[in-house]
Amino acid sequence: MSALGQLPTPATGTPPPAAKAERQGSRFTGYLLLLPGGLWLLLFFVVPIVSLLAASLYDPNGSIESGFSMTWSFHNYVDALVDYARPFGRSLWYSLLTTAFCLLLGYPLAYAIAFKAGRWKNVMLALVIAPFFTSFLIRTLSWKLLLSDNGFVVDALKTVHILGSDGRLLATTAAVVTGLTYNFLPFMILPLYASLEKIDPRLIEAGGDLFAGPFTTFRTVTLPLSMPGVVAGTLLTFIPAAGDYINAQLLGTPKQRMIGNDIQRLFAAGAYPTAAALSVTLMAAIVVLVLFYVRRAGTEELV
Repeated sequence: MSALGQLPTPATGTPPPAAKAERQGSRFTGYLLLLPGGLWLLLFFVVPIVSLLAASLYDPNGSIESGFSMTWSFHNYVDALVDYARPFGRSLWYSLLTTAFCLLLGYPLAYAIAFKAGRWKNVMLALVIAPFFTSFLIRTLSWKLLLSDNGFVVDALKTVHILGSDGRLLATTAAVVTGLTYNFLPFMILPLYASLEKIDPRLIEAGGDLFAGPFTTFRTVTLPLSMPGVVAGTLLTFIPAAGDYINAQLLGTPKQRMIGNDIQRLFAAGAYPTAAALSVTLMAAIVVLVLFYVRRAGTEELV
């Protein structure tokens, strides 16, 4: 009987008190770890978004001196879209062009770094992120010098008769899109490289073993496996490009102004309701386009 008394009791459906307390403690630990990030998002994301939404509904006839009153003026959105439809559409068009050019330029480079760079891989990656060590403003001003009427690029294009004698690059749509493409190209290359680098080279070799040509192997093997990087890169390029205003300000003219230029100007002039309505409309448009794009791309890792 003494030996039987020492046998462990059979497990029941109720966990012992010590295990239950340990489980509750681990749950509270998870909440505590989430607390700093949650407070950060609350203070610097949720509160500004709510403030922006509230400002977009202020009385548009108010001013900084007299103050703004909450009148729930939903008509601010209609007025903003009517008055600034062209720069709004231009911003989306420029960002789409920028995304397309970044993809065309970035994919071959990311592919070369992932599969062909060898021992130079780290050096090439360092060169890709090297522009980030310089201010965004300085990089854009450098393009203003490169594309100036007396610069090397314009002189070379005139020499080969691509530009006429009075042709120019600065203060044109091409200059703005070129600056956007250069500034946001690393945001395209890095996700593409991360996605391509994970592909097993044996899968590509298997395509050749099955008598598929290089283009067919790329189309049926490499490109589908790299789609998470394509989707991530296009999103990281399109979203900031749509709200940019530095490139249009320095490399373009009022004819190339983007919606970010008008938002910045309106905020500086104290027209907070209109500027806030434009900002909310831009964010909403980007969210809708992104959700539609991700859904159509069918990338489960991002969804």
